[in-house]
Amino acid sequence: MTESDVYQWVVESDLVESGLPLIATLTGFNDSGSCISQFSDQLFGHLDNELIAQFSNDRLLDYRSRRPRMFFEKDHITSYESPTLALYQFSDEAGKKFLLLDGYEPDFSWNAFSESVLEISRILEISSLTWMHAIPFPIPHTRDIGVTVSGNRHDLIDEYSEWKPQTEVPGNVLHLLEYKLSGYGVPVAGFVMLVPHYLGDSEMPQAALKAIELVSKATGLVFPSDSLRESGKKFLTKLEKQVQENEELQKMIGNLEAGYKNSKMGPMRAPIGKKDVEVPSADEIAEELEGYLTQMRRGETGEDE
Repeated sequence: MTESDVYQWVVESDLVESGLPLIATLTGFNDSGSCISQFSDQLFGHLDNELIAQFSNDRLLDYRSRRPRMFFEKDHITSYESPTLALYQFSDEAGKKFLLLDGYEPDFSWNAFSESVLEISRILEISSLTWMHAIPFPIPHTRDIGVTVSGNRHDLIDEYSEWKPQTEVPGNVLHLLEYKLSGYGVPVAGFVMLVPHYLGDSEMPQAALKAIELVSKATGLVFPSDSLRESGKKFLTKLEKQVQENEELQKMIGNLEAGYKNSKMGPMRAPIGKKDVEVPSADEIAEELEGYLTQMRRGETGEDE
């Protein structure tokens, strides 16, 4: 199998600006808190973009495990939506261009896929690779989203990586891309968000906001985030209400907070280097919630602040 069997250019490669940073957001390995899907939706929903290259589903996708969506209208199929793995060119909020590799993690032919990405990277002379995903972690939501950083950008690792385990981990194709591109001297940073494990199946805007913050630091790009911040406020309001009504949940969060603050030890006894953060008191949470509800009421009645 050659790289040309794995992907095809939609736009002639010589028409694509060279020297751009590449961001990768592939789903399928893990996406706790819907971090990656929210990050991707934020970009596609607010920034100008153009499809550059398309990867072959017939070479890379297991249709039986990720069945395409078909829409049935009474007695016939009206549409068919096939999963997409593709490369796009975006412009950020400041007009700076970048590349986005977005879609599913390939089920097959990882070597051919990674070699095709290397080929594209050489053709377009990418300036860096930044990728991310999110995993469940025994951390309370009263703390900021944690992060583990990998790659060869030691400045970012030293500044942001809070959990540095030494263990065998399940492979994913982005780690493979990190490994191969690092070997060619391309600056690479991989950010793994550490999401409270009890919120892993929820759509947690704070996880996507953390990803936006870190990718911005790594690339210098400016991403939209206002809608996510508003969603984050609503999410925390609902969460705090649930916590107040559930004694078992209060106890679990209290135990996580106490263990996190006192031992600073993560899974497999790997140290976590999180900076001490003052945990908001019940009064502070109530005050913030009351302020938010007051703002919401004003918005509903049309009153000026």
